[in-house]
Amino acid sequence: MFNKHDITRDACMLHGPLRRQGYDWWWHSFTAISDETGGEKPFFIEFFVCNPALAEDTPVLGQLPENREAGKKPSYLMVKAGCWGEDHCQLHRFFAWKDVQIHMGAPYSVKAADCYASEDALRGSISVSEEEANEHPEWMCDAGQISFDLTIQKEIAFNVGYGASKPLRDAEAFAMYWHAEGMKSFFSGKIVLNGRSYTVSPETCYGYADKNWGRDFTSPWVWLSSNHLVSRKTGKQLMNSVFDIGGGRPKIYFVPLDRRLLGVFYYEGEEYDFNFSKLHLRVKTDFSFREDEENVYWRVRQENIHAVMETEITCRKKDMLLVNYEAPDGSKKHNRLWNGGNGTGLVRLYRKTPEGLALIDEVEVTHVGCEYGEYDED
Repeated sequence: MFNKHDITRDACMLHGPLRRQGYDWWWHSFTAISDETGGEKPFFIEFFVCNPALAEDTPVLGQLPENREAGKKPSYLMVKAGCWGEDHCQLHRFFAWKDVQIHMGAPYSVKAADCYASEDALRGSISVSEEEANEHPEWMCDAGQISFDLTIQKEIAFNVGYGASKPLRDAEAFAMYWHAEGMKSFFSGKIVLNGRSYTVSPETCYGYADKNWGRDFTSPWVWLSSNHLVSRKTGKQLMNSVFDIGGGRPKIYFVPLDRRLLGVFYYEGEEYDFNFSKLHLRVKTDFSFREDEENVYWRVRQENIHAVMETEITCRKKDMLLVNYEAPDGSKKHNRLWNGGNGTGLVRLYRKTPEGLALIDEVEVTHVGCEYGEYDED
């Protein structure tokens, strides 16, 4: 079973070697409604922590030229927030570790100034002027102002399990770990972006919450998820369903594996698991990504001994951003990491039978969180 909540996996994992070269982040994405126009806008909020053992009195930014010359690795809390759409933006606010209060165990909490994240709440603000954004490319962000005050209820989990998500404190087997405590989540509250107010409601937020941690990022980097699903079989919205796909090319003890993904479909209470680390399921995966002038496209086919899931997602480039992170070693490896929150597409789910594949449902999906990036490794 993958729908198994475990908030110990949401605890901060920067122990042992990861204190000197490691990151941990808590990601949240959802849709809000404009108080002015009634239109939808997708948002994201993330709390990202890095290399606490290398802390100084001020945030250590790995892309700052003098830090690069001195060989300094990044060390800070970064609060990242922004939106997707034609006016997409990503805003960053950095804190030195001495200014951060973090509860390392479960339930986790992170606080710095007015910024706060926990299992059930998000609060904070970021303000970056045009002048600051231009003068500080090491901040890796746009200009703008955002404030948020939200509560969270995490409904359905994707617990990856032992093979790719167990927190190993004495030896970090995988380079990048993943846990989705709330791949279907209900958000409530308010957001103000550049002077415009938005309301977030459980019924229309299509919310998502997960975390990643480790010593490095995967390449390729794949993520697709949505819980706004409509059955072509019945024509009705699937109110108790969500799919989630992630991964790329995992490394175990620094040795890269073949291109592999972790994927699940929680279909009206039935679990369909395509987790490559569960060897008894004999999971096979084939995926591709392409782009043209206007759009980006994902195609994923996953099968196990019981079922097949085929996923086709499209997102408009003008609605997406190239999301920025620096790795714990100070390098910025992903410079073309497409990131969006309003992808659309189809998911086809089949059951294997002695006679062949039997279609369970063909599902129209919208409000898809989507990501893809790849870089050349030395």
